[in-house]
Amino acid sequence: MTSTLRTLTVPLDVESSSGGLPSFLVRDDILCWSRREAGLVGYGELTRFNATGPERFLEADIWWRHLILEAEITDHVELPGTGPVAFGSFAFSKTSPHVSRLILPELVVGIRDGRAWATQLTFDDDPLTEAGVLASVHRWLTEPESNGEDSAAGGSDVVPSAKVIAADGSAGHLSHGSLSEDAWMQAVSNGVEEIRAGKLEKLVLARDVVANLPEGVNAAEVLRQLAARYRECWTYGVDGLVGATPEMLIQVEGRTAQARVLAGTLDRRDADGMDGSPMEYAERVLAGSEKQRHEHEIAIDSLTRQLAPFSEAMNSHSEPFILELPNVWHLASDVKAELADIEGHVPTCLALINALHPTAAVCGTPTLVAGALIRKLEHLDRGPYAGPVGWLDAAGNGEWGIALRGAVIEDANTVRLYAGCGIVEGSQPEAELAETWAKFRPMLEALGIRR
Repeated sequence: MTSTLRTLTVPLDVESSSGGLPSFLVRDDILCWSRREAGLVGYGELTRFNATGPERFLEADIWWRHLILEAEITDHVELPGTGPVAFGSFAFSKTSPHVSRLILPELVVGIRDGRAWATQLTFDDDPLTEAGVLASVHRWLTEPESNGEDSAAGGSDVVPSAKVIAADGSAGHLSHGSLSEDAWMQAVSNGVEEIRAGKLEKLVLARDVVANLPEGVNAAEVLRQLAARYRECWTYGVDGLVGATPEMLIQVEGRTAQARVLAGTLDRRDADGMDGSPMEYAERVLAGSEKQRHEHEIAIDSLTRQLAPFSEAMNSHSEPFILELPNVWHLASDVKAELADIEGHVPTCLALINALHPTAAVCGTPTLVAGALIRKLEHLDRGPYAGPVGWLDAAGNGEWGIALRGAVIEDANTVRLYAGCGIVEGSQPEAELAETWAKFRPMLEALGIRR
């Protein structure tokens, strides 16, 4: 047995997986990051790093760099996401007792730009061969029950049931979480009062609901549903945290960093019966709203200001565009930056996350004032909700979304869903409550719950 990480990456025949990456979503304990038909999935658990507190990102960064410093990496594909890859999920708040984590799987399968690969990871001295990697892929895909028992022993937070969710509205029932609807709307009113008093400019308030599924939670099916319905989002699964986020906190490829900022939301159901096409309605009501545009400007200014010290050059849309999703429209802006060489090094994904999180899109501004008010008004620990979720590789590449439109599988029959809204001076509690239900819809649909 050796303490040195050893990895081998080999090509896969992409034609054998015509369904793209979603065809590899066969296990409830899978690690997942996918968009359209591409992305990464991880099987098993080789090791993990846990952290809490304000230094969680930097501590994870140090752990990862030490792990790969002495690693023996053989990579016959050499794309972002090849070689050793860790999947991660971090708590939203530095005060949260929720454990942030990086997980190193035993096997990673990836698809990108029509190319597929598999990476086997080990601390053992046994030789790594292409035949062995391909055999490992076959084993994980065809023997989920036996491998699932081994994985559960490795420390996963949840072990979801393999029972299938019913396809009709009787799959489960909902109950309110930390606050009732009336209490949450009062929290929104209290937040608006603080904004009008000049204490802050924007506040993001979240709420939770609890789904009970008597027939059990099928996490793999949830991920497949989300990947199929929300192709423009990034579907994620890490240790019982599942969802499909439309917001990219930071994507790093070489020295190029990109982000997608969302703020401003309109329920697509609101367009029913309105004049003109649905997109014309969205343009008129969303892009034409002073309140929505103000909320978006706060979010984009927050991210670009925090990213600027790490960048040699940066550009973003002069005007936000409308992102069309199956449940809502968003005002969105993409930001692209060329990373600067700082003291001989390009900043890592986790160093950038440490500087960027939490953005105004999920917290508010000023950050410290908004964070304190969130803790006062929400009456819940967000855990990983609205925290960074994604992956990074040994070359410094990575993709980290904000864990939105998601839920935490708490046990075999219980799922806690989260949704939040940006609160500004013109916010109305009833409208914000309706917006949370629009944002709950992707997870409710994937769970088979109709409301």
